[in-house]
Amino acid sequence: MTFEQGPYLQAGVICEQVIEDKTGALSIIRIIDTITHTEARADAPVDMPPVTYPMKMVIMLKSGRARGRHEIKITPELPSGELKQSLTQSVQMEGEERGMNHIINMVFTFTIEGLYWFNIYFDDTILTKIPLRLKYNSIIIPKPTK
Repeated sequence: MTFEQGPYLQAGVICEQVIEDKTGALSIIRIIDTITHTEARADAPVDMPPVTYPMKMVIMLKSGRARGRHEIKITPELPSGELKQSLTQSVQMEGEERGMNHIINMVFTFTIEGLYWFNIYFDDTILTKIPLRLKYNSIIIPKPTK
């Protein structure tokens, strides 16, 4: 399957906040592609501990010739290449310029530093990939001497 006749990807982003007004129009607030986690304390670990981060993913599609019920699947890919469990949701495509805004509230736990990919599938075909890099800073703050 190719997407030459739809659906068309209007946006695929990770952000901190989304506001949807009464008409369905979206305001996407603070699009992110990098998260820096800092541990600043006397016993800050050299290796990054697991980091849980709340975020939102927005996938906006326009139908084109796509009609009917389809599945959107999101599969996280770790920096190691390991694929995590997918999140799948069905969507209804109405054709032409009509589309859908898919807003996913996520709480993701990062276990290692590096580049994570969120693979987005329409039915069983890859539609796009959304990157998110996690960086870790370890700052050892000396304990005050008396």
